[in-house]
Amino acid sequence: MAISSPHTHTLLTLLIFSLLQTLTLSELRSTAIRSDSRPIIPFDEFGFTHTGKLDLNVTLLSLRLQQNDQTTLPENPKINPNDLSLVGFFLCTRDSWYHVVDKLDQNDIVCALQSDLIKPVFSFDRLNNGGHTHFNLSLQMSDPNLYTLIFANCIPNLHVSMDVHSSMYNLEGKSSLIRDYLSAGKSNLPSIYFNFALIYFSLIFIWVYTLYSNRQVIYQIHFFMLAVLILKGLNLLSEAEDKSYIKRTGTAHGWDVLFYIFSFLKGITLFTLIVLIGTGWSFLKPFLQDKEKKVLMIVIPLQVVANVAQVVIDETGPYGGESYAWTQVFLLVDVVCCCAVLFPIVWSIKNLREAARSDGKAAVNLMKLTLFRHYYVVVICYIYFTRVIVYGLETITSYRYQWTSVVAGELGTLAFYLFTGYNFRPKSCNPYFAIDDEEEEAAVEMLKMEDDDDLEL
Repeated sequence: MAISSPHTHTLLTLLIFSLLQTLTLSELRSTAIRSDSRPIIPFDEFGFTHTGKLDLNVTLLSLRLQQNDQTTLPENPKINPNDLSLVGFFLCTRDSWYHVVDKLDQNDIVCALQSDLIKPVFSFDRLNNGGHTHFNLSLQMSDPNLYTLIFANCIPNLHVSMDVHSSMYNLEGKSSLIRDYLSAGKSNLPSIYFNFALIYFSLIFIWVYTLYSNRQVIYQIHFFMLAVLILKGLNLLSEAEDKSYIKRTGTAHGWDVLFYIFSFLKGITLFTLIVLIGTGWSFLKPFLQDKEKKVLMIVIPLQVVANVAQVVIDETGPYGGESYAWTQVFLLVDVVCCCAVLFPIVWSIKNLREAARSDGKAAVNLMKLTLFRHYYVVVICYIYFTRVIVYGLETITSYRYQWTSVVAGELGTLAFYLFTGYNFRPKSCNPYFAIDDEEEEAAVEMLKMEDDDDLEL
C-alpha cells in the first residue's frame, strides 16, 4: 500500500490473513472489479508444489485517474501517478506479507510491489502505457509454497476496472500433464472423505442389525440416531465427490449443492440428537418440557444461520465482500449452539440426583446419573477437540499436511458417534432393572457421600 498509516497496514494484514485460518479450497475463479481504488485486493490462496502453475487472464481492463476523489488519503509526493509499475499482481506468503507491512510502516518502500519478498506476477507498466485492455499469462512456480494472489494499486485515486480469471493448479502424473486444482496438502481429501464415508455406511449396517436384534426394546431416539448416521455418511460421500470434481476440473458443477444439503441436515440432526439425549427423551421420558423445547427452538434456527453462513463463505471465497462478516456470524452461532446443547444434560443430571433421593431406586438412578455425567464430559471434549484442537492443528501444520486436521476432526467425530451409539444402544437385558439389594445399599451410600462433598464445597 502506498499511502496509509501503520494502523491501516495492520488492518489490511488482519483482513487478508485472518480469514485464511479456515479451510479453503482453490478452484477456477472469475472476479469482476468495477471502478475500484482499493490499494490491496486479495484473490485466492493456493499451495503450490514444484510443478505448480498460475494462469491469469485479465480482460476489459480500464484505468481512470480521478483527481477529485474525496474518500482517499492525500497524495504521496514519492509516488508518480503515471508510474504503472506500482499497479499489478503478485504472489505472497503469509510470513512474507507481515515483513512487507513492516517495511511499508517504516517507509522503506511505498508499494508492496517494490518489495523483494514478494513474487511478481504482472505489473501494468508492461501494458504499453495502459494502451492494452487485456493480457494473458502463465507462470511456472519454481519455489513451492503457500501463496496468495494479490492485486496492488499504489497510485492514489486510480480507479481500476477489469475481469480477472485466475487458475492455480499443480501438475501430477508421470507425464505431468494432469491438472490438480486442489491445493497441495488437500489433494488427497477426496479419498479421505470417501474412506470415512465407507466407515459410516458400515456403522449404519451394524446399527440396523442392532435395532433388529433388539426390536422389542428400541425407542424412537434409536431411529433418530440411525437418521443421523445416514446423513453423516451421505454428507461425507457428497463431499468426497465434490472435492474429487474440483480436483479434476476446478469447479464443483452442482456437487457442492448436494454437499450443502446433506451438511445442513446433518448439522441440524446432530445438535438435535445431542439435545434429545441430554433431556432423556424417549428412553427416560416420552415428552419434552417447555424449557427443553425452547433449547431446540434456539438450536435449530441457529443451525440454519450457520449453514447459510458456511455457503456464503465457501461460494464467495475467503476474500468476498461479505465473507469476513459471515465468518464472524458462523463462529458466534457455532459457539452459541455448542453451549446451548449442554444445558439439557445438566438439567437431566440434576433431575436424576433429585430422583435418587426420593423414589427409592438409588442404584438405578445412580447408573443413569453416571452415564449422563460421562456423556456431558464427552460432549464437552467433542466440542473442544473439533473447535479448538483441530483449529490449532490446522494453524501450526505445514500447508503440505493440512489434510491431517481434516483426519483429526473426522476421527474425533467418529469417536463421539461410537461413544453415543454404544452407551445409548438398545439392550435386551437392561442393567438398570437388574439391581440387587447390595447394589442398592451401595448406591445409597455413594449418593450420601456426594451430598456431603457438595456441602463441604
